Amino acid sequence: MIVAGNWKMYAGPDPRALAERLAGVSGVDAIVCPPYTGLAACVEAGLTTFAQNVHWESEGAFTGEISPLMLTSLGVAGSLVGHSERRQHFGETDEGVARRARAALDAGLRVIACVGETQEERDAGDTETVLRIQVDAIAAACGAHERLVLAYEPVWAIGTGRTATPDIAEEAHAFIKSLLDRPVLYGGSVKPGNAVDLFAEPDVDGGLVGGASLQIEVFATLCEFAQAAAR
Repeated sequence: MIVAGNWKMYAGPDPRALAERLAGVSGVDAIVCPPYTGLAACVEAGLTTFAQNVHWESEGAFTGEISPLMLTSLGVAGSLVGHSERRQHFGETDEGVARRARAALDAGLRVIACVGETQEERDAGDTETVLRIQVDAIAAACGAHERLVLAYEPVWAIGTGRTATPDIAEEAHAFIKSLLDRPVLYGGSVKPGNAVDLFAEPDVDGGLVGGASLQIEVFATLCEFAQAAAR
């Protein structure tokens, strides 16, 4: 089981305090994804640290981007790619997400590649079409790479307080795995009140956690729930 905390553009909790709290949690891959300014401190605290994004080139005139080699030089373990907020607010495309994922993997990083549909797409009955297009782009670039994990983000459930039911999550995860046989995390408003039921589903391999990862006790509790589900 994997539990990854995406701190988004927040400073997040104290890395050393979080590392101490997670010290007793075993059997779970606990990951933190701080802003770029927090990467070094999280690595130094001994946390498994991912960036929130990564570019496909090793260097160049790409203002505001960061390369895979820059991340590995800091001791960063991996990166998110294709988060729904990157797609929505910054125009990232399926092709670009796939290129970022491939470059990160080639550099020795781990990758959590995000896919998911909007409310409008779900209402139109296009969930599987959208997921197929997004996953196929990643699969064509990366294949079933051993360091690749996917995250299903129902966009309509992010930051809205809504959550896909365990049945909805399971259906989507099973479909994604039918396209690319890799672990799939659930990434739509994961919190202690729904995590146990979500983590119990056979094709849910953990969670990509947003706001709940900013609180040490809440994030640690989610990791402990994942630990119990993995037994």
